[in-house]
Order: sequence, then structure tokens, then C-alpha cells
Amino acid sequence: MSSTVVFGKGGPKAPKDPTKKRPGFCIMRNKRIAASPMPDGTGVCYIFESDGRLLDSARLVGGISDESVIDLLKTVESMKKLVHSIGVTIESDDGSDVKFVFQMYGKTNPYVSGTSIEALVTGDGMEYLIPFSDVDWSDDDNVPGQIRFHFDKGGSFANVTVRLYLNDGFTAPAEEDDSPVNFDSPEYKAIIEKSLMNKGNNVRIKKAFAKARKGEDVTIAFIGGSITQGAGAVPINTECYAYKTFQGFCDIAGRGYEDNVHFIKGGIGGTPSELGLCRYERDILRNGAVTPDVVVVEFAVNDEGDETKGECYDSLVRKIYNGPGAPAVILIFAVFSNDWNLQERLNPVGYAYNLPMVSTLDSVVDQFTYKDDKRVVKKSQFFYDCFHPTNIGHRIMADGIINLLKIADTSSPDKEEVDITAIKPPIGGEFENTKLFDRVCSESFVTVDAGSFSDTDEVLQAVEMDLNLTHTKTFVNNWMHKGTNPDTTPFSMDVECTALFIVVKDSADPADGTAAVYVDGEKALNYDPHVVGWCHSNAVIVFRGGELKRRHIEVRLDDWTKNFTILGFGIVR
Repeated sequence: MSSTVVFGKGGPKAPKDPTKKRPGFCIMRNKRIAASPMPDGTGVCYIFESDGRLLDSARLVGGISDESVIDLLKTVESMKKLVHSIGVTIESDDGSDVKFVFQMYGKTNPYVSGTSIEALVTGDGMEYLIPFSDVDWSDDDNVPGQIRFHFDKGGSFANVTVRLYLNDGFTAPAEEDDSPVNFDSPEYKAIIEKSLMNKGNNVRIKKAFAKARKGEDVTIAFIGGSITQGAGAVPINTECYAYKTFQGFCDIAGRGYEDNVHFIKGGIGGTPSELGLCRYERDILRNGAVTPDVVVVEFAVNDEGDETKGECYDSLVRKIYNGPGAPAVILIFAVFSNDWNLQERLNPVGYAYNLPMVSTLDSVVDQFTYKDDKRVVKKSQFFYDCFHPTNIGHRIMADGIINLLKIADTSSPDKEEVDITAIKPPIGGEFENTKLFDRVCSESFVTVDAGSFSDTDEVLQAVEMDLNLTHTKTFVNNWMHKGTNPDTTPFSMDVECTALFIVVKDSADPADGTAAVYVDGEKALNYDPHVVGWCHSNAVIVFRGGELKRRHIEVRLDDWTKNFTILGFGIVR
């Protein structure tokens, strides 16, 4: 059972002697946040602290370099040895009060069985102190999970600071002042120029600019993970690198935003190019309604778990380049706060096809180590958390692409565009013709008997698409087996294909179970939706490298009293 501790706003009835402040460090400092609209009209901003995020915030924002201190933040039990109290400061744009929640994930059920510390904090910029000694901790606490800010209205904004004050015996470094980034300086221009990895063939980009200047319809599209979704940008729809890049294209073309140039954003958090292959027609082409002129691909920090080690990425790039609209394809390589991405694995694809490429890693990482006036932007300014950029970081990403667009626009035209069908895929192109098949699809080469998977799951990963602030659920046309259904008939499908992905829902809910996928009666894989540990969409290969022939697929639960959701299939022919 969870333990929820609620602290009211306000103070003591009579003033007390001032208490000397304990040493402490920030995990958020003057962080700009926005409240995502909820169905009831309220708003919530989620800031996840699990999976190393809290540790990285202590390093980046708090300046903690002592790894023995960092280690104490890994679990709730050890964090209580380090932290004496939490200081919360909120400056809401409209001055309204905001509810602060720090939720610990439980061992039994991550989102239910841990302690939730709640406090109603005034929005006037005064610090509110929450002593850990006042918290009734749950015995089931596991790890620090997430911080939430609850607003009365969706779309509200605030600047927030969250500081951890330390118990006796611990010290913290003095806080550094953040000087603003000078976007007009020669030094800033230099780091943007460093982001250019490959100018690439400019024929298709020039065609897009020519169409835009004639007043013809042009579509700029973006596909990727959470950074493309806009994570870390506030507000997420207009401060993300995708929309800023779109604005830059319009500025170069001399067109007004949303005039004859159209914006498509298809980022889904935590997902690699493996899933991008399965959803490109739906999320970018909008099932045939859109023919893009430029597509920006961002999977350099999401593809570590790709089973094919780059072949899915190569296949996706080929799929886009050879697909409807014959778009210009631009590759961007984002970066994590540990100075890591997969550009060395993936950039051979861009070089082989002579595609334009931009590296944010090359742009900013070296200068992070500089001191004083030589450093253009600090890590704490660039990163919202260990995975995602702030508004500043998103702008730097966009400016790198805009710099590339300007070079393409002003350079002499290349003689002809690249025919990549004549080029051997550097990593592999087996999955280029992947097509999503879900509950509403009908194909002559597919026959489905859903069996006990007769329900439709409504609890799905949801994202902000295009310019929307509201969430769009992903993979709504799914097949779900509910554990309350006494029927134990497997899901079965007969499909003619050469390779097959199954798209499944991940979950932290103990009510969800594991399943096995069979091909022609032989077990092909087991799937455990709890490995990822959150509500998430995932594509995995069932089989590959086969001839085009008809196969019988079955999905069987290991425990039919559990839930399991098939979101769809990626069929390769």
C-alpha cells in the first residue's frame, strides 16, 4: 500500500528564530515547465527521476562529482541517509498555487505501492521546505520515481527549483551562476558550423525550397524518439527542435509559418527505428494523405536496443527516400548528457547515400569541457535531464539543421539526385518494405483469428503530435486479451511475408503477463512486457531472412489470467 504524505501551504503561527540553512544541491534550478492538459481541464508536468535521471541531475545541475554521494540517490532507503529535506520553489506565471508531488516507485507495483510526498506550494517564488522526518515512509519503497507539478489549468507555465538539503556529515559544492547563452556570438556560430557532418546531395532540398517559393504546398516532417516528440522543450509544441527547424525552413524560403509550408511531427518517446519502420506510413504519410518534401530522421540516441545493430535504421532511411514524395532525407544525431550517441554506427548510411547529416554531439560536446568565456553553453543549460535537451538544447539542434539548409540553398545545384536503389545498403535493407498491420487493416495476404484477444486496450502510450499540446494515443487499433476473459484461445494469423515484427505494449502493471509467439508451431520468442517497465510501444522481430511464403503465427499467454496487448505487426514483403 502506498503512503501519501500531504503538506499544506502556509507557515507557523508565530515566527521562530532563523535556522541556519543546511548544505544542499539543486536537481532543478529555475527550470521552465509547462502543464500538459488533462481531460478534466487541469494540467500536470511529469519529470521522471528513475533510470539514472535523478543521479544525472545531481551531477549536471547540482555539480556533484563525489560518486559516493551519487550512489546514495539510487534507492529510497539510501537517499534517506543523504537527504534531510526538500526545498521547493515555484514561480507560476499567473501566481497560482501548484501541488508538488515526489513519488517513490514501489517494489510490488512501481506506480502504486511507494510513498508519495505531496505539498501545495505557493506560486510566488518562496521556498517551501519538506523535512524527510515528517514523511511516513512505505516499507515497499524501491527507487525515487517521478516528480509532478499539478496545476489548476492545463497549459500553465512556471519556473521551478527543487533542492535537496543534506544530513549532517555531508557537504555540497557552491552553486554556479548561469550566464546566458549568447546566440549572436562568433563562438556560437562556430559550434553550429561544427555540427555539419555532411552537406550531402542538395537536389531534393533545392526542389523543396523552389516549391515553397512558388507558393506550392510543401511538407516538412520529422520522425524519431522523445527528442523529436519535443521532450524537454517548454512548451513542447513550439520550442522543440522540430518546429524551430520548420520555422527556419520557412524563413529561408520567405514564407509565413503554416502558410503553404506544412509541419508534421511524429516522435514517440523511448522507441527506435525498429518501430519507426512499422509506423512511418501512419505517423508521417498519414496513411496516404501526406507526401513529404523533407523528412528529418532522429534515432541516434534511441537505437542502442535495435536487434539488428543498424539494419533497421538503414532500412528506414531507404524506405523514406524511395517512398511517396521522394523527400529529401536529413539525418540528425542527437546526444545524451554522457556525451554518447550512435553516430559512428549509423552515419555510414548517410555517407553511402550522400545524405545531409548534422551532429549535435560534434557541435557541443568538446566545448562542454571549456572554462569561462571559451564555453558557449554548459551541460546544465543544454540538458533538461540526462536524455533530453532544454529549450536552449532544442534551439542548438535546430540551428544545426538550419545551417545545413542555408548551405544547401546557397550552394550550386548538384547535377542529379542520388539513386540509392543502385547502392548496396551499408548495414542492410531487408526491412525497407515493412508495412503496419493492425486491427482495422485488410490485406489479401493476411488472415486473422483474434481468439481471446477480443478486447481493445485503451491504456496506451500517448504523445503530442504535430503542433498539438494534447496527447494522441498510439496504436489504438490493437488486440487485447483481458485476464478476466475465461477464453484461452490463442491469437492466430496466417500471413504471407519474408519477415515479421510484432508490436507489443510494455507495462509496469502486475496484471499484465508474458506471452510466447509461435511460427508454424515452433516457439519463435518469449515476450515480457515488464522489462522496459512503463507504458510503451515496442517492436521486436519474430522472424527474418525467409522466403516469401505463408506462415501460421500464434500468440499464447503463459498465464491466461493476465492481460496482454498486441499493438500490431510489421509485415515485410
